[in-house]
Amino acid sequence: MPHLGVNIDHVATIRQARKTNEPDPVWAAALAELGGADCITLHLREDRRHIQDRDLEVMRQTVKVKLNLELATEADVVDIACRVKPDQATLVPERREEVTTEGGLDVVSHEASVAKAIGQLRDAGISISLFLDPEPKQIEMAAKLGAEAVELHTGQYALHGGAEQEKELTRLIQAAEQIHAAGMQVLAGHGLTYTNVQPIAQIPEMAELNIGHSIVSRAVFVGFRDAVAEMKRLVAL
Repeated sequence: MPHLGVNIDHVATIRQARKTNEPDPVWAAALAELGGADCITLHLREDRRHIQDRDLEVMRQTVKVKLNLELATEADVVDIACRVKPDQATLVPERREEVTTEGGLDVVSHEASVAKAIGQLRDAGISISLFLDPEPKQIEMAAKLGAEAVELHTGQYALHGGAEQEKELTRLIQAAEQIHAAGMQVLAGHGLTYTNVQPIAQIPEMAELNIGHSIVSRAVFVGFRDAVAEMKRLVAL
């Protein structure tokens, strides 16, 4: 059964719409833990559009499960990660104009910058995950760079239905096999919902799923703790 990582970025997005102090993503993280989350994920973007430095600082002190920080390879956020020391750092691509992360990190084209960030984070005692599309060359480079885990980008799977979704699921299954064979943990996330998560959760090598928007959306109606608990039950089936 895969672990469930809950991404609380969208709670901060609601807060930042008014530039106020509520809803507090720190509270969301606590409720997610009570709902059964095995990991809390947050993304400290360069433009600080949702998660703020204070959120990360407080969660490092309060979160009792694994704390997973998503970040770009830029020096300032890498320096913050090295100081705060989350349990895991997930390197992701980042563009200012995107609404949310679009696609996996191209570690083949950016080997040098990724390697530098990995070196700094590893020296700080932080485990490394890379957010990648299910492409063999990207996975090969992740292994070469010494990542402990690869989080597979499930966005294309989530976008499609029918035969196209099955095709994307096959790609993810093959990528999971490759990652596992290379000695890395298999994680996955992006666009996963209450209706499409189970085929991904049932991939034999899958160790953890990171889900945010769908849980936050459900929480508006049923509360955060119950929304997390419901997703946890689906992942466990």
